[in-house]
Amino acid sequence: MTRLIVDSKEIDVPPEYTLLQACEAAGAEIPRFCFHERLSIAGNCRMCLVELVGSPKPVASCAWGVRDCRPGPKGEPPEVRTRSPMVRKAREGVMEFLLINHPLDCPICDQGGECDLQDQSMAYGIDSTRFIENKRAVEDKYLGPLVKTSMNRCIQCTRCVRFATEVAGVPELGATGRGEDMEITTYLETAMRSELQGNVVDICPVGALTSKPYAFAARPWELNKTETIDVMDALGCAIRVDTRGREVMRILPRVNEDINEEWISDKTRHVVDGLRTQRLDQPYLRDNGRLRLASWSEAFHAIAAKVAKTSPKRIGAIVGDLAAVEEIFALKDLMTRLQVANLDCRQDGSSFDPAWGRATYLFNAGIPGIDAADALLIVGSNPRKEAAILNARIRKRWRAGKFPIGVIGPKAELTYPYDYLGAGPETLAAITRHSFADALRKAERPMVIVGAGAFARGDGAAVASLAAKAALELGAVKEGWNGYCVLHSAAARVGALDVGFVPGSGGLTARQMAAYGTLDLAFLLGVDEIEIAPGAFVIYIGTHGDRGASRADVILPGAAYPEKSAIYVNTEGRVQMATRASFPPGDAREDWAILRALSDVLKHRLPYDSLRALRQELFKSYPHLMRIGEITPADPAGIRKLAALDGNAEKAPFTSIVDDFYLTNPITRASAVMAECSVVAQGRAAATAAE
Repeated sequence: MTRLIVDSKEIDVPPEYTLLQACEAAGAEIPRFCFHERLSIAGNCRMCLVELVGSPKPVASCAWGVRDCRPGPKGEPPEVRTRSPMVRKAREGVMEFLLINHPLDCPICDQGGECDLQDQSMAYGIDSTRFIENKRAVEDKYLGPLVKTSMNRCIQCTRCVRFATEVAGVPELGATGRGEDMEITTYLETAMRSELQGNVVDICPVGALTSKPYAFAARPWELNKTETIDVMDALGCAIRVDTRGREVMRILPRVNEDINEEWISDKTRHVVDGLRTQRLDQPYLRDNGRLRLASWSEAFHAIAAKVAKTSPKRIGAIVGDLAAVEEIFALKDLMTRLQVANLDCRQDGSSFDPAWGRATYLFNAGIPGIDAADALLIVGSNPRKEAAILNARIRKRWRAGKFPIGVIGPKAELTYPYDYLGAGPETLAAITRHSFADALRKAERPMVIVGAGAFARGDGAAVASLAAKAALELGAVKEGWNGYCVLHSAAARVGALDVGFVPGSGGLTARQMAAYGTLDLAFLLGVDEIEIAPGAFVIYIGTHGDRGASRADVILPGAAYPEKSAIYVNTEGRVQMATRASFPPGDAREDWAILRALSDVLKHRLPYDSLRALRQELFKSYPHLMRIGEITPADPAGIRKLAALDGNAEKAPFTSIVDDFYLTNPITRASAVMAECSVVAQGRAAATAAE
């Protein structure tokens, strides 16, 4: 530790700290524009100037290391002043320079009320200027459908450039010109193609980069802010949902070091318009092949009449990818009372079985475990599409050095270099003889990430066994470290597996239920990714007029994820609580309440009249679900059981479970913004400034 004196206060800080970090550790507030804790140091805005006693001029605290400070003439610790007249004058001078060319358009700027430049100009600005020259004008740039530019406001802090290069790993932004002619641009003025590009809006300290879909929509002081979690993938990123009245206006990231740090993907951020488009807000019944509006009572009695004359063996229930644990538990409870064994949460056909052990379907090392790992094998997954934030975490670990990465599966354009080992199960079966296996064996904490695409095959169980065997033989599962990690893409999957929503004795799987002639009656809880064959009477509980609703004979409108208080379990097995930010539209209700009301009409009443009572029943059966924010470790013995299953794997190559990153569920498919992003990403249209 190194001793410093900051504003007459002695502190001890690590020698690798910068002066800015040391001053903040001492409780001093240091203004900054270019400095960001998760980006490299640029030192080009000079707003963080402090006085280092003995130095002839102020120093940039973000770029000056504690270890570079000299002791005083008598050996006393280096002294730093952050509130001296010299510092005040220096910062006022910097602010005056920054405002020379910055336009006075705060009233029409979307950054207004959340702008670092506004805040600091209140502290260090003056009410007049000594500069009479014309302000410079910079042409706005086209960056795609998500980021709006007003480059006259840019102060060249280069945060966006460093984020795109270092965190996103898609170096699309850069600076051209020098001095007054310097501009931030994509060089050829094409759309940005990173799945994380929306984060440049958050880190821009002025209004140069703002959200294009949110432009001129609301002011921050008009909004109610609710902290919740995201369900667009299985990571459970921490988010904040901002609402005005009952309408969701925007979604922003929250800091959670264990999962998303402070980033979110563009799908998470910009799916907002999909929450209010094509919504189901009233029950529907199909008469003579056409859907018509119906009352709740009418819909329930139509279901009851059909259930009464159908054998339990011909009834089935499938759970979708966005369902919360409470409604999954309620649906399982209702089906159990109806003596139905045909239950499944694996609409993609994945071969996960809770009977194998919880460790066989969890990301056992945890997302922070990526930072601790020292070698990585990716099997049957494209993390950039399936979990963009996790992919950024892998890139962060790769940038830290000495991190060999091997891939078996689709040869994707990831944001870090990797050794491509092969395409399918044959390579996985022979991985222990591959030269890359030496890097895994030498590693102290090797990690094997298996994507959902490796399991969603006819030979999924055999592939799972091969992956478990490889993890054991390569030393990824040992005392104090479990590096066998399953990367799910569906937010509901782990929670549904935890409560055992899988076929009972003699029960059918989701794909078997979807086949022609196997069911007479099917309950679909937000199921939109599987096609139910003609012949079955389909009851759909969901939020959007998507595939499931178009197939349904009865539609019961449910609540989307910002419209309910609910428990989700992420791919690590971390139990998370989503908080209600708004309310369902029209006559739509929370899914568990629909099932509770339906149970009355079916004469199999569920024993809970409130969400609290339901959770009490849930926690009685599954106690680990009451530990919100925690991961209950799974027994690694399950992985050894899985490795012993064996089986014959096919030769077909692995594919990613996610084909189009932007269109993965009914909410995204209802979003015009996501549709436009998909067009740009797939290259189906020329993305140029002419648009």
